Amino acid sequence: MAELRPVAPSDLSALYHICLVTGDAGKDASALHNDPQLIGHLYSAPYAVLEPEHSLVAVVDDRVVGYLVGTYDTVAFNRRLEDEWWPQLRERYRNAEGMTDADQHRIKAILEPHVTPPELVAAFPAHIHMNLLPEARGQKIGSRLLSRWVEEARAAGVTGIHLGASASNAGGIAFWRQGGFEPKMTIGSTAWFGMTP
Repeated sequence: MAELRPVAPSDLSALYHICLVTGDAGKDASALHNDPQLIGHLYSAPYAVLEPEHSLVAVVDDRVVGYLVGTYDTVAFNRRLEDEWWPQLRERYRNAEGMTDADQHRIKAILEPHVTPPELVAAFPAHIHMNLLPEARGQKIGSRLLSRWVEEARAAGVTGIHLGASASNAGGIAFWRQGGFEPKMTIGSTAWFGMTP
């Protein structure tokens, strides 16, 4: 059975890897990117670095096979990103060359971060991202990660949690609905969900 534990600094490379190999609506995005870290810069690493106390990993045989990262306060976290995370990445990628279309899409999100619908943040101030390696799926690891994170958030007084999922990821959407998240809106290719813990 997978061990669930708080993220450690030594887990960062695993989070980048998992984010990449699940980054195409749950499928491997490696072939789409020349820079394998770009997806992780957006969706996993900043949480592990800036809010490790709200980031969990699942470990099997001393190997990280999944993670659930997030924040209890999206507005405050976004301020920290602007102060502590985006500046160095913007400097690094502003004039990057040799990038694929998928790379450029992620770079644009670093230079001009996506804005979560304000009404969603107001109703559900916390948010999460979760990914599992393919071999870790179907073993209740995701459900255990989610249950633990939600329990901890509830104990801390969090009033609502939101997430965005690829609208084309039917398996992911089914998982979130089964986990208690309700669909709230779809904007472009992103389906937004919310739950009250």
